Amino acid sequence: MRHGGDTPVKIVQVKDIVFNEGRPKICVPLVGKTKQDILAAVKILENVAFDLAELRIDFFEGVEHPEQVEALLAEIKSLYKKPLLFTFRTKKEGGERELSLDRYFELNRFAIRSGMVDMIDLELFSSEEDVIKLIAEANEQNVKVVLSSHEFFRTPPKEEIVARLVKMQQLGADITKIAVMPQSEEDVLTLLAATLEMKKEKADRPCITMSMGKYGVISRLAGELFGSCLTFAAAKDVSAPGQVSVRDVRSILEILALD
Repeated sequence: MRHGGDTPVKIVQVKDIVFNEGRPKICVPLVGKTKQDILAAVKILENVAFDLAELRIDFFEGVEHPEQVEALLAEIKSLYKKPLLFTFRTKKEGGERELSLDRYFELNRFAIRSGMVDMIDLELFSSEEDVIKLIAEANEQNVKVVLSSHEFFRTPPKEEIVARLVKMQQLGADITKIAVMPQSEEDVLTLLAATLEMKKEKADRPCITMSMGKYGVISRLAGELFGSCLTFAAAKDVSAPGQVSVRDVRSILEILALD
């Protein structure tokens, strides 16, 4: 068990993937618009060295039809055995489309109850009351929750980044996540400093951080040193600015390994 200062950091395990142990885990996004596109992306993964996949369901044209989402999840499950993270990224946090708050939580509740996803992503700035309820339901179903926050135009001050991550812990997230956009090299250092403060002083559970875009690429690769337990990499299509290919990320993580 790793320690954040004097605080034991809990290990989160999903299938055979253990977060906060060893190198950062590599997550590959699935971003197709049609069922055929997404299943083709899943099949590509057969020849890719990654740890888990994120289904970016906000890209899926049938996302507002539960029967289509269910059919898609069933087909993915028949082809794919590694952990699956289910994410509807809202428009305001860089996603493809908008849903009403009620529909957003209905969709995530549906995913939790489907028995076909291992993890879900919930956004911190939605409805705190609903987030707490959904985390409790996810816990009952043994679905892990990534609580997330995204800034596509700025990097908040270090204190604000740390405060958001601590808030996510207080709300009961299994894993906390923040992604920010740098406007300068200094912004990347701000994100890394916040990550390191979490690792050494505040984190009591796994944490994911990244600085996006070209400036931020280093943050996607240096997680083992600074304290981010997961990085996103592209098998084919990227889901955020600055993503690097799985092959390149894997080789760089091995070069930077602390063991």
